[in-house]
Amino acid sequence: MTSTVRRAAAFAFVGSLSLVVPALSVVRSLPAVAPVWTAATETVAATAPFVLIAVLALTVIDEGLLFDLFERPGDRQEGKLYGLAGFALAVAGLALLSVQFGLPVWAFVGSVFALSWGNVGERAVDAVTDERVVATSGFVAAGFLAATLGSAVAATLVGRTLTGEFVALLAFLGASAGLLGALLRSVLFERDDPLVLLSIGIVLWLFADLPIDTTATRVAVALGVTAGLGYVSYALDTASLPGMLTGVFLGLLTIVLGDFRWFAMLITFFGLGGLSTKFHYDEKLDRGIAEENEGARGSGNVLANSLVALVAVLAAAASPSHTGVDPVLLLFAFSGSVSAAMSDTFSSEFGGLYDNPRLITTLERVEPGTDGGVTWQGGVAGAVGAALIAGIAAGLFGRVGLVGGAVIMAAGVAGMLVDSLFGATIEGQWVGNQGVNFLATLAAAVVAAALAIAVVPL
Repeated sequence: MTSTVRRAAAFAFVGSLSLVVPALSVVRSLPAVAPVWTAATETVAATAPFVLIAVLALTVIDEGLLFDLFERPGDRQEGKLYGLAGFALAVAGLALLSVQFGLPVWAFVGSVFALSWGNVGERAVDAVTDERVVATSGFVAAGFLAATLGSAVAATLVGRTLTGEFVALLAFLGASAGLLGALLRSVLFERDDPLVLLSIGIVLWLFADLPIDTTATRVAVALGVTAGLGYVSYALDTASLPGMLTGVFLGLLTIVLGDFRWFAMLITFFGLGGLSTKFHYDEKLDRGIAEENEGARGSGNVLANSLVALVAVLAAAASPSHTGVDPVLLLFAFSGSVSAAMSDTFSSEFGGLYDNPRLITTLERVEPGTDGGVTWQGGVAGAVGAALIAGIAAGLFGRVGLVGGAVIMAAGVAGMLVDSLFGATIEGQWVGNQGVNFLATLAAAVVAAALAIAVVPL
């Protein structure tokens, strides 16, 4: 066993102590303990083991076998186990949120297990292969399985019955934890694990609070479909590793929180948008308008174009019980934002191949690739892209129909125009390209929802 695998296993052992928190429910139910058990007692009992580990890491363990086992890069030079201390304190923080502020104990344990055991899976695979995507798959698989099993044990300890629906929820939370952890680990450093852990815990808390109605089969199919399509995008170099993980995570959420019809729109954008980036890539490179990283879109690009859609599907899952908003309006917001992302991508990737673009604000001729420069060919391509998403929405959702499809197409084109206008006015001064993409999809979502209220019978 290599040193990195041993270290990951040692951290996983510490993470497994998180089961102490749900076990406290058994302790406080004992007849001799119940009369004197208080909220303060539970807080101390839940956090003390991890605070103690952090104190020992910073003050006592400065050499020997334990130091060698837990040390991370940089710890040897400082003579302190900062990595272990940070991890233990992050676990203590989540434990406090669990016992005092309502973070479900199974989400707490699932978060800790996903990161700690996910690291074991990644390091074990990393010891036998240099393929980054394979090692990352090891993190996702180990994190998913450990989080699901750990959260099930935690739920059992606090007396929660493991019904089929609840197990499906735990599987969804475990898959989300594994994917989110792998994504954050791919863009951060190992020393940032406390931040990764806290992020996973907060996200799972949000998901656990949603009225999610799903099945284990649906979660399994969602994982299989999104993982398969994600790997294809990575193999075709249309997405980087972080970009692929972001797409798979968003796809999982869209299928489970929405359904496969919502996902059909999203995957159409991911697939055709990625392929359009590769279209005549060498020519775009010569013209200075090609996407960086050989056209492989990263997590920032994917999120900039999909964050509004993600918020819409999360809000739809929480509606109307938590928001009071008609879920159909959020469907239009989702569809409008994806339509704008597709429209803008087609407009840029196809329109950029033509000469004599004009600045959208003044109509003066500018060089290809100039922010805010448009061509009529790009406008046509953008309209086609918007129409594709609108057609999928109209064909798959009876509540959308032809009128709703026209609304979604109009919103997509409006988003494309907003992207060009912002590109000509504020891009480079106030926001970057990804910020403009986000604002354009947000504008399209607002336009789609407003038009739907005005002209679509809801």
